[in-house]
Amino acid sequence: MPRRQVVDRSRGVLEVDWPLFGEMSRALALKVARGYDPEIVVGIATAGVVPGAVVAAILDKPFHSIIVSRRYQAEAVRETPSVFGSVPTDVRNRRVLLVDETCDTGSTLRLAVDRAPVGPRGKSGRPGVSRPTGYATAETASV
Repeated sequence: MPRRQVVDRSRGVLEVDWPLFGEMSRALALKVARGYDPEIVVGIATAGVVPGAVVAAILDKPFHSIIVSRRYQAEAVRETPSVFGSVPTDVRNRRVLLVDETCDTGSTLRLAVDRAPVGPRGKSGRPGVSRPTGYATAETASV
């Protein structure tokens, strides 16, 4: 059964139809292609898988997914997200583009980065970044 999404109407709602989704995916892929050359695209399940797969197809890069969720296999929403499954070995020490549908606190992306030993590593020796560096749109509204 699909989960019920609670929407804070005071923040507004941005409705994304398929044509807009396609344009946003294309814009994101172009932005990524100009400033970063990922070797692999990883979509964060569940909602980052479809945009991740589309961006990977546009960039002609391999695609993988990982489940990082507050809700997956839980009776109640967890305070912090958890990783389910293992990171595909293909991502190890490669330039990886992580794709998720939203980034409110960054905790899901940070957890995915911490679990995936991606490269190249920066001066700190830690992989990647823990804040979004590319996005199709910045919204305060629910999408």
